[in-house]
Amino acid sequence: MAARRFLLVTADDFGIGPATSRGILDLAAQRLVTNTLLLVNSPYASQAVAQWQRMGIPLEVGWHPCLTLDAPILPPREVPSLVGNDGRFLSLGKFLRRWALGGIKPSEVSAEYRAQYRRYCDLADGPPTTVATHHHVQVFAPIGDLLLEVLKDQRPAPFLRRICEPWATLWQVRGARVKRCWLSWHGRRDARNQHQRMFPGNDWLIGITDPRYVHDPAFLSRWVTRAVGKVVELTCHPGYFDPTLLGRDCTSSDGQQLRRVCELQLLRHSHFRDAVRAAGFVIVGPSELLRMSRNKLRDAA
Repeated sequence: MAARRFLLVTADDFGIGPATSRGILDLAAQRLVTNTLLLVNSPYASQAVAQWQRMGIPLEVGWHPCLTLDAPILPPREVPSLVGNDGRFLSLGKFLRRWALGGIKPSEVSAEYRAQYRRYCDLADGPPTTVATHHHVQVFAPIGDLLLEVLKDQRPAPFLRRICEPWATLWQVRGARVKRCWLSWHGRRDARNQHQRMFPGNDWLIGITDPRYVHDPAFLSRWVTRAVGKVVELTCHPGYFDPTLLGRDCTSSDGQQLRRVCELQLLRHSHFRDAVRAAGFVIVGPSELLRMSRNKLRDAA
């Protein structure tokens, strides 16, 4: 195993809606994803966790800290800089505009993250083995630093997503290049902080795109075959068609709802499995990566 490459296939947004969660569980039963991330503030989070526990599928469920979907765990009056007049989190675009203008209060981010962390531990009966923020907002200072503070006392430390990819891959793989460049630029600082504070994580992240490109049957296989590094995380958003997402995560015309259906089909396609084998990857879960990371630190000592 020491000579192999490792691919963590992470299905984001577990619990966002019933059909989405069911799709992720079906993929896990086929060992096509080994990790997913739970949105604990979703109204469907408890239902998703109960279904996962009832089915007994070998799937690790991590934490997906969220500041840009549905309502906060805390009462809105306690986190006014994070919510709109309706008491719900701002959309990603509005959140980033408020962040750029200095309107997001770090104390409120920290308080909400701590409330979500406690909620996760209650739902999952223990701390998460892996963590990554919804919409990748951890790359924007000081949000990532605040998340590390919430997690600093967890032992063993969780596997944290590092949101960066090689510049060469940005040009070799089409889709959302401006967004990916921006995230990678900010993500490199966050990745350095994670490394300095000895949080384990991936070498590179692949899979970020926009809905137009997931209709290409070779979309995921193209990512996998061009990935570099020994530990790579593929972020994906699979699921069955889910009407509960309308008005929350997507509209009827933005393509996001059908994107999940396309990504589920892509993960099941033989092109994806063939690409994983051809690139020399073994699909693993975060616990296995954490064990290897601890062994490496022990050997170095």
